[in-house]
Amino acid sequence: MFPLGAVLLPGEELPLRVFEPRYRRMVERCLATDGRFGVVLIERGSEVGGGDVRTDVGTIAQIDRYVRRTGGEFTLVCKGAERIAVQHWLPDDPFPLAEAAPWPDESQPAVDLIPLLDKRNEIERLSAQLTRRRGGKPRSWPKLTLPEHPVERSYLLARALPLSDVDRYRALAAPGPADRVHVLTDALDDLIATLKFQLQ
Repeated sequence: MFPLGAVLLPGEELPLRVFEPRYRRMVERCLATDGRFGVVLIERGSEVGGGDVRTDVGTIAQIDRYVRRTGGEFTLVCKGAERIAVQHWLPDDPFPLAEAAPWPDESQPAVDLIPLLDKRNEIERLSAQLTRRRGGKPRSWPKLTLPEHPVERSYLLARALPLSDVDRYRALAAPGPADRVHVLTDALDDLIATLKFQLQ
């Protein structure tokens, strides 16, 4: 397991620089097997040195490519695979270990995405207005091509929206795609309120 100060979502790319000896050993073990490890969010504490408090929902990271640096450090590019639930944390030996199992999404009724996409458009408009007011040049947001599968679609939206790690974790931990869309909608409501306050 690799606790991080950020949330990895399924389908998301994760670049990592691995320099701590314990995590270098973890990478060596992963490369000798299936190239997979679990990533969870650190609730409190630091990525370096241990002693952190970790969440119990995470994502499998698959190592896509890597470079072994002089001195034993690694640069990795990983891809988020399926979601996992940690059932039991084990003693670090020497890196974090846990008993975990895949946690597939529940099957849920389809949910209307138009309100969520409208909120995304409003955030883009408000962000551009705020950026111009501060003398900057607004960035253009990429157009979304939504997959047909509701689970993939909900994770793509979670990856594409400007969310805090707390909201990204809430999206990851949502039982199914409809619940995930509701979490995202609530998060965007909070962001819209914040942007409007900043524009006052």
